[in-house]
Amino acid sequence: MTRIFLSRDAASLAVGAERIGRLLAEEAARRGLALDTVRTGSRGMFWLEPLVEVETAEGRIAYGPLEAADIPGLFEAGFLQGAPHPRRLGRLEDHPFLARQSRLTFARCGLVDPLSLDDYLTHGGFQGLDRALALGPSGIVAEVRESGLRGRGGAGFPAGIKWDTVLHLEADQKYVVCNADEGDSGTYADRMLMEGDPFCLIEGMIIAGLAVGATKGFIYIRSEYPHAHRTVNRAIALAAQAGYLGPSVRGSGRAFTLETRLGAGAYICGEETALLESLEGRRGVVRAKPPLPALKGLFGKPTVVNNVLSFAAVPWILAHGAQAYAGFGMGQSRGTMPVQLAGNIRHAGLVEIGFGTTLRELVHGFGGGTATGRPVKAVQVGGPLGAYFPESMLDLPYDYEALAEAKGMLGHGGIVVFDDTVDLAQQARFAFAFCAAESCGKCTPCRIGAVRGVEIMDRIIAGTERERNFALLDDLCRLMTDASLCAMGGLTPVPVQSALTHFPDDFDKAPPLPAAAE
Repeated sequence: MTRIFLSRDAASLAVGAERIGRLLAEEAARRGLALDTVRTGSRGMFWLEPLVEVETAEGRIAYGPLEAADIPGLFEAGFLQGAPHPRRLGRLEDHPFLARQSRLTFARCGLVDPLSLDDYLTHGGFQGLDRALALGPSGIVAEVRESGLRGRGGAGFPAGIKWDTVLHLEADQKYVVCNADEGDSGTYADRMLMEGDPFCLIEGMIIAGLAVGATKGFIYIRSEYPHAHRTVNRAIALAAQAGYLGPSVRGSGRAFTLETRLGAGAYICGEETALLESLEGRRGVVRAKPPLPALKGLFGKPTVVNNVLSFAAVPWILAHGAQAYAGFGMGQSRGTMPVQLAGNIRHAGLVEIGFGTTLRELVHGFGGGTATGRPVKAVQVGGPLGAYFPESMLDLPYDYEALAEAKGMLGHGGIVVFDDTVDLAQQARFAFAFCAAESCGKCTPCRIGAVRGVEIMDRIIAGTERERNFALLDDLCRLMTDASLCAMGGLTPVPVQSALTHFPDDFDKAPPLPAAAE
């Protein structure tokens, strides 16, 4: 029986992976051939999906992107033996897109059955947990601190400092909360990992619980991720059955249990305090800080809140050591970052690589430039509240400090590419419109400022009293930056001001002439 591998990642399903799987099975049955189909996560090479890999003596040989019409020809060519075919890609590990990456967090995605504990263990799973149990709480926290791991959700706060704070607090209950409410433009790494390697996230959260003395964890999953929600729930049940979750983790006498919660579609719940409000059963509204969630978080108890990529990096750190992880990256940005390439780009997909590579290498070296073949005009880094950078700035190193110095931010690792047909004045307007739609409404600068921003941009685009409205725009941006309660309103000026700084010509177009009077 020949084993084949086919992704059941949501992105793969969206382009027809389920149909391809069905047609492969039907064609094999017609030919009297037996197939063992393993449904995996995605490798993150979305422009090649749907693709199938075949287990051969040479390794796994990939074919893609596949269409229904390709299936009979694949069998005729002998693809089950890895034979040549126009759709043959060879070993994906040798493909330039993957070969140049440093896949630590995503090492298993696309390789394993995401709901097979045997697969997870065979590929190094739970080695980090075993070492964590041997180290004890202080040793775990020290390892995470020395690794240089920073929060991968946007703020980039050192994870070890947050964990150390919770560890040293006295409380009758502590919590670990995973922010899986991934809502930034062009981001999908959290979803990919939850669908393709959920035990990695579970292991990271167990280690966090052991480190800080928490016995309960919650994973708050974006409502638009039903596949991830189902996969994680099943993985939690399997981990509990095997003794990795429950009253005595791996027979250690240390308790840790996990549950999922599904969000309700509010972007603001990606902000940690709004997320905690939602978890407690209330409307997702930002809390004033202090107190920080580490001191007074879920139900008023000390709480570690990190996102999926932060927790998922921890098993590798514990299994291989802090120094091995810190060996990737540069400066104060250590380890690897899963970068998500999206927008108008030829090779959309996930790139995990050490900090310090340039935006140019990511956009052109990995991404292949624009899908349209037109020149790159702008890239937005860090989600809908991230800065727009022109092509001339693509030699910026991709790390926290370099992007901050350029008045941008790394955010959750999303890069959205635009060609030379984009209008950056309209994109600046969109930033205000997005904030107006997604604001929780608690503070006036965000709730009202975003609405006024849309109105100002409409006047600027229409050519109405430009000088006066540019001055008003500058004043509004300073107000929102300085006075907003959270990053939602505080960062909305970033895309607006970067667009104005780097693409002034888009704001100075002459308005259309009025129609001639009849």
